[in-house]
Amino acid sequence: MRRSFLARVAEMIKNEPDTTFFTADIGMWALRDILKEYPDRCTNVGIYEDGMFSIAAGMARRGLVPTLFGIQPYLIERTLEQIKMDFAYQKLGVNVVGTGAAVDYSKYGYSHYCAEDVHVLKAIPGCEFVAPGTAKEFIHLFNQSYRNGHPTFFRISDHPNVEYDINVEFGKATVIQQGQKATIIAVSVMLDVVMKVCKGKDVTVLYYTTLEPFDQKTLAQYYNKGKILIVAPHFEGSLTHDVIKAFRGKPVLIEEVAFPREIFRNYGTYDEKMEYYGLTPVNIQAKLNRLLETPLYETV
Repeated sequence: MRRSFLARVAEMIKNEPDTTFFTADIGMWALRDILKEYPDRCTNVGIYEDGMFSIAAGMARRGLVPTLFGIQPYLIERTLEQIKMDFAYQKLGVNVVGTGAAVDYSKYGYSHYCAEDVHVLKAIPGCEFVAPGTAKEFIHLFNQSYRNGHPTFFRISDHPNVEYDINVEFGKATVIQQGQKATIIAVSVMLDVVMKVCKGKDVTVLYYTTLEPFDQKTLAQYYNKGKILIVAPHFEGSLTHDVIKAFRGKPVLIEEVAFPREIFRNYGTYDEKMEYYGLTPVNIQAKLNRLLETPLYETV
């Protein structure tokens, strides 16, 4: 995904004179020629994410289209006030592309983890959040939204889906399969692992790459006895509000396979962390079984 993004940025800067690009000390080698050729519109600001946002806001206010690149926790948590005041409050557009989603940078420890990104940004009205599952999906989603005038955050991963590469649409869920017994919400890079468990079963699988705005309309069509399983590479609970609103007035039973809301103090590889926190086919199958076996109403 990262290579596709950087190639798209180079193309954009060359061909669209109203675009600008800033990076926080990452990706410079791949964009060295662009940084050199267009110094008035492309800059490595160094480890200065909060300042980078404010500079970009000034450019957006003048009608330019800024794109920012950095590491996810620093782009979101270090700059939260700038996101809130410089972009959301001012109703300005920016494209923010963050690498190191969740525990992608597993060997660098908690300072480089960001499983809370979805929850944090969905709490700021006006912000959009996009989590593609493949490089092709990123390009499709970026091209559909990068000039829409909103602060749009793209969460790219070094661990994309391999089996499934979907023609996605910004702001819309994709129906992968339809069934009657439950609805599974597969988010971003979790689609492959979801389909290992759910393919061919009597359950609906909805694939989400745009998490804000959340496509409640499509979800509302698949009530399926009110049984919902969310499988997502971020903190559990980040989409619960959206699911409940989609089924307004109807009872729902929600299970989740996602990262627990805790500080990650353990170390290990990406695969070891996914196993440790249960983002695995085994746990998806166990949660699905429990969901199917549990009645929506408990009798007393």
